Amino acid sequence: MYNINRRIGLPLFEFILFLNRNKNGMIAKGSKVHFIAIGGSVMHSLALALQDIGMHVTGSDDMIFEPSKSRLAAHDLLPESIGWDANRVHSELDAVILGMHAKEDNPELHRANELGLPVFSYPDFIYQQSQNKQRIVIAGSHGKTTITSMIIHVLQFFNHSFDYVVGAQLKGIDNTVKLSEAPIIVIEGDEYLTSTLDKTPKFLKYQHHIGLVSGVAWDHINVFPTIDEYVKQFDLFADASPKAGSLIYCEEDDLATVICGKQREDVTSIPYQEHPSMIANGITYLTTGNGSVPVQVFGRHNMQNFNGAKEVLKKIGITDEQFYEAIQSFQGAANRLELVKSSNSTAIFKDYAHAPSKLSATTKAFKQQFPDRSLVACIELHTFSSLNKKFLGQYSDSFESADLPIVYYNPETIAHKKLEPISKDEIRAAFNHPELKVFSDIMEFERFLLGQNWDAKNLLLMSSGNFNNLSIKVLSDAIIKDS
Repeated sequence: MYNINRRIGLPLFEFILFLNRNKNGMIAKGSKVHFIAIGGSVMHSLALALQDIGMHVTGSDDMIFEPSKSRLAAHDLLPESIGWDANRVHSELDAVILGMHAKEDNPELHRANELGLPVFSYPDFIYQQSQNKQRIVIAGSHGKTTITSMIIHVLQFFNHSFDYVVGAQLKGIDNTVKLSEAPIIVIEGDEYLTSTLDKTPKFLKYQHHIGLVSGVAWDHINVFPTIDEYVKQFDLFADASPKAGSLIYCEEDDLATVICGKQREDVTSIPYQEHPSMIANGITYLTTGNGSVPVQVFGRHNMQNFNGAKEVLKKIGITDEQFYEAIQSFQGAANRLELVKSSNSTAIFKDYAHAPSKLSATTKAFKQQFPDRSLVACIELHTFSSLNKKFLGQYSDSFESADLPIVYYNPETIAHKKLEPISKDEIRAAFNHPELKVFSDIMEFERFLLGQNWDAKNLLLMSSGNFNNLSIKVLSDAIIKDS
């Protein structure tokens, strides 16, 4: 929440009354909430969640992309016009929620300040709505979406009452945010900054009771210019664990172990490792004391994720037997090792991987899962970090498991981010793989893939972007048809 006490001069108890809360601490049905930058992936999901519980929601943005645009339109929440308009902010609003995309000079934010309206970031708002809940926060440079999704899946399987905030769409849930009167909330905790006005990492806002750190690998160089500054944020997260709280961490990750293995007064530290497993006929099985359990996601990193999720669920009453019963039907989160199309000789997957650690883990997983097939692995350099010359060297040897590694990048994206141009030769040197192909033209990239012989060969497409609007479905249909 942005300087609420300073701006409107209210002590906390008066502020809570000001927000028209009901006896359970929730903003009451009928309250009016305006979203500045409603088109964000989590922002639009939070807007839908608040509409679902009976609030009057409005919003604005200067750009809205799919799938946010269609989802907002389907719920009559798409702004009538694109752009900022101070007239959308008025004195009858009970709260304003400020997205990361909005800048400090935003005219709607300026108007909210003039009126003395309470302005929240979305993590502050989530915390305010969940003060009376047991808060479980899943953090880490990689794996946090999948672990959060596994926990959600198991709790839903057994019809538990709980709320959640997760960064990817899951089968069986309509929205990635749920707020209700449930006693528990499971939150994917991002280390990125809260807003342009608040430089605190999001995961520090939730004040977890149970925290998990899946692993720590330098990212977000634009806000954490050194690895020490980045690691410090996870140290703060671990230190925020309360007395009688729990801190769960992957002890196979060196930095997570250094951070979370420290003694903290009255905090229970719970390490976990990769879950024992085996692969037979292309299917991964978890090895347990009561036999083998087939699962639908694969890779060493996901075996770690399984055990991380299991340790969290133990803390809230889910037994190992229940976990193994439920996890067999877990199909993964959207865009996380998601199967696009397959045939008897080819499988095409897409993955959100973009950081070096994710790239390495995902490609290794494919070679283990499909040892008899060649792997064509493609990554789009799209994030600020991945397109930054100072960070590019972190990708060295991350493609070692790929038979044919490919990098695609769009020079226009580099210019838009106001970064120094990078050349294909600089990318080749950074990745340090003799077979590396580099493309900066999306049509040339697509033609190259379509020209390959796809017999006994898999394709992996990794990006946090969209390969310059390339239709992965159309590409996959063409490859499988011709393979």
